[in-house]
Amino acid sequence: MFLKGKSAIITGSTSGIGLAYAKAFAAEGASVVINGFGDAAQIEKERAALEATSGAKALYDAADMTKPDEIAAMVARCHAELGGPDIIVNNAGIQHVAPIEDFPADKFEAIIKINLTSAWYLIQAAVPLMKAAKWGRIISTASAHSLVASPNKSAYVMAKHGIAGLTKTIALETATHGITVNCISPGYVWTPLVEGQIPDTMKSRGLTREQVINDVLLDAQPTKEFVTPEQVASLALYLCGDAAKSITGANLSIDGGWTAA
Repeated sequence: MFLKGKSAIITGSTSGIGLAYAKAFAAEGASVVINGFGDAAQIEKERAALEATSGAKALYDAADMTKPDEIAAMVARCHAELGGPDIIVNNAGIQHVAPIEDFPADKFEAIIKINLTSAWYLIQAAVPLMKAAKWGRIISTASAHSLVASPNKSAYVMAKHGIAGLTKTIALETATHGITVNCISPGYVWTPLVEGQIPDTMKSRGLTREQVINDVLLDAQPTKEFVTPEQVASLALYLCGDAAKSITGANLSIDGGWTAA
């Protein structure tokens, strides 16, 4: 359990990729702070399971990723109750799809705040504590859309390209402090959110389930396979180990070949 004694904050971690990160870190002994929205009973079930896995503490924090003061308070709480944070993962994200001329301003603002700005504020709050400890791992969930674009996703692509640039900048600022800063860029990952989109797409486009999966969702991925949350979490776990101490400022693709084309 190579993360025993370390603490991690993972935003957007009550389900999907974020929860997979939390489970991977807990399995290596880390105490964790999970964050996000969802059913209170289900969140408590996941929190208790993480604690049982790690043998360390697991906290739930409902910080709103659009509010910088709540982000800072979450970091302060982690420091007070768990130490650190030694690891932070910027994973919170939302999506909206529309041509730019039809894109609602409130949706644009929310995507930028949750997918990009929240990462800046979390890093800002955590870096002084990491510098004091002379150790830290900053990981952000970017996307294949941090490297390539798709139509009708202007806000999301803008935010994810921003995450890639933020990663490079903070990596340079922290390079001599025992801190690494990287982002992971998955392609389509099989999560409940993705699965839930399939019935509506079947109906709106008159397609079968298999056609939606292969011809819509996986069209850009040469492997024609979804990335799993566990695969993404395994990469994050590797970045936290000593073997990855010289990997910083990197944008690591895990996209079934999407961005190779």
